[in-house]
Parts: sequence; C-alpha cells; structure tokens
Amino acid sequence: MLLAQLGITPARVISPDIDETPLRDEQPRLYAQRMARAKAAAVTHDGVLVLAGDTVVAVGRRILPKAETEAEARACLKLLSGRRHRVLTAIALTAPDGRTLERLSESIVTFNRVTDAQADAYIASGEWQGKAGGYAINGLAASFVRFLSGSYSGVVGLPLFETAQLLRGFGWSVP
Repeated sequence: MLLAQLGITPARVISPDIDETPLRDEQPRLYAQRMARAKAAAVTHDGVLVLAGDTVVAVGRRILPKAETEAEARACLKLLSGRRHRVLTAIALTAPDGRTLERLSESIVTFNRVTDAQADAYIASGEWQGKAGGYAINGLAASFVRFLSGSYSGVVGLPLFETAQLLRGFGWSVP
C-alpha cells in the first residue's frame, strides 16, 4: 500500500525466514539496520531490485518486541503509555548486480496516557499482532499518539522519502 504512493506495484512480496533475535546489548539503530540487510540478503535477486526493511520501536536502549501475544501487546502499551519513544525503520535496496544502498528513518512518537479500558479495546481489536511495539499507528492506535516528529510512513513501516531516494540512486524515476 505504501509503495503504491510512489507509483510502484511490487512483483512479489516475500517475508524471509530469518532469525530476528537482537544480539546481546545491540543498539536499536544497529539492530534495525542489521535486520534490513539480512532480509535483503535472504531474498534471491533474479535480476530485479529487492527492497527490504525492518521497523523497531525503542524506549531508550530497549527494543520492544513485535507483539505475538496479548500479554506482550499489553506490556508494550503499558510501557509506551504517557511516554516518548523512537521508531527506527531501516531499509536496504539491492540491485541485480549486488550493490546495496541503505537508509534509516528515525521518528519520535509520544503516546498520551493509555487507560486500561483503551488498552483492553485495542487488544481486543487484534490490530497489534506482529507489530513492532505492539501497535499500528495507521489504525486504532492513532488515537494514542499525542506527538509525532519524523516520518509517518516510517512509523507505519516504510519511510517513503528515504525509499524514493534509494530508488533514484539506482536510476528509477520516482515522482
């Protein structure tokens, strides 16, 4: 959906099966970059450009999980409630000849205080499943966001400005 805003329809969308466990004491920025590179490397190029990315929600040096259980999602919401956090989205674009260009988008998001009732309703929506930090800004969780500085599309999961820059770097004509 985000690539469509750049006039691009991907030929395929692949979710590579890689180990996404952060390394011991790994900084959120370095983790996001490592994941984007690893995802790009895990996909066969077959003469096409490969775009890969990873989004990390971080509170200080702490990397929040991609929530898989209600308990994880609830813990993320509780931690983010009334606080500022960073959303880091790294992207890697690999050309058919193996050259790779990378960019990192860093945004600051502040949540309003999330009440127990709001958290319960959000958890019941199921929208948090598999989302970094247990929320999707482009859905119901938008009502929690008091402040955003940076790239909205980066928080959603693909920073369009940075993506367009990378594509132009490989000679693509992006509007």
